[in-house]
Amino acid sequence: MPDTDPGGRLMAWGQALREWALAHPEGFRLFYGHPIPGYQPPEDGPVDRTARRVCRDLTHLVATAWPHARHHQPEDTSWSDLHPDYVAKIQADLPDVPPAAAALALRVWGRMHGLVALEIDGHIHPVAGNPAALHRAEMLDLVRSLGLA
Repeated sequence: MPDTDPGGRLMAWGQALREWALAHPEGFRLFYGHPIPGYQPPEDGPVDRTARRVCRDLTHLVATAWPHARHHQPEDTSWSDLHPDYVAKIQADLPDVPPAAAALALRVWGRMHGLVALEIDGHIHPVAGNPAALHRAEMLDLVRSLGLA
């Protein structure tokens, strides 16, 4: 997907996340849940590095979309609204990204991740006849809400 199509890239990212999670539910839970009560993956271990890479890549994607999306987003976010560790990582990777774009990246992640987590944990099937269509509709709504469609 070309960099010039941030909406298409967000759609593809969301679809890839869902497909990977469905194929690897244990891996999804390891990265984004609590697969073993009390277990904390080692800091800077493979799980931590992968989770940081995914966060960084999604933030880059949202930063690419920001020139279009910013007109549809509140800009009253300040760096103090975000966790200092997250701020440090964002500012190291993307020094020109404003705090509102970093906050948007977190909201985008929540929307992409939410339905997938519910599906992986078995909460969608009792209420949705077609979880794939529900997820696609959510991703389309996300892209539209960012002014990318």
